[in-house]
Amino acid sequence: MRVDVAFTPAEKVSAHVGIVVDVIRATSSIAQALASGYERVLCCAEIDEARALREELGDEAVVGGERNAIVVDGFDVGASPREFAGPPKARTLILTTTNGTRAILTAASECDVVLLGSIASAKYVDVLTEVFGNRLLFPSEFVGRGDMSRGGLLLRCVRAGEELTYVPVAGAVRHGARPPRLPPIRGILKYAR
Repeated sequence: MRVDVAFTPAEKVSAHVGIVVDVIRATSSIAQALASGYERVLCCAEIDEARALREELGDEAVVGGERNAIVVDGFDVGASPREFAGPPKARTLILTTTNGTRAILTAASECDVVLLGSIASAKYVDVLTEVFGNRLLFPSEFVGRGDMSRGGLLLRCVRAGEELTYVPVAGAVRHGARPPRLPPIRGILKYAR
């Protein structure tokens, strides 16, 4: 099996199946919005596209998003998963984020099937567990790791061709002792200075 990893929306990778995991916001916000009762989430790359779509759909939709972690002026909501924990404010959520929605749209243009993955934290996992039950899975290797460490672990597994051990979140140990630090990987990322 061949696995290609794209670290940013600008890196296009064609494949039959694409999986987008935005560690910071978009995919977790989408999962939370759908779990809370939004019927659909429409992703936009640009702020103006999101505004135009909101105008077209009227009261059927709310528009949410951020740029560089700052809520966009004039939007109904931001892009944090906790904003979607309550009852939906409309049938449709229109979402635009700095990287996540762009990555989703890039994958959709290059792949036949696109799956969204979420590295959900305890703030909203309980709500998702109520909806998805035993279908909501959690890598047992994530216990004790923060979001960035989880992302690093995922990258290392992809690079090594290894799989994580997934268990249902319901009843799983989600908090535990911090595991040893991951050793640094040399030569994967080049930083612009």
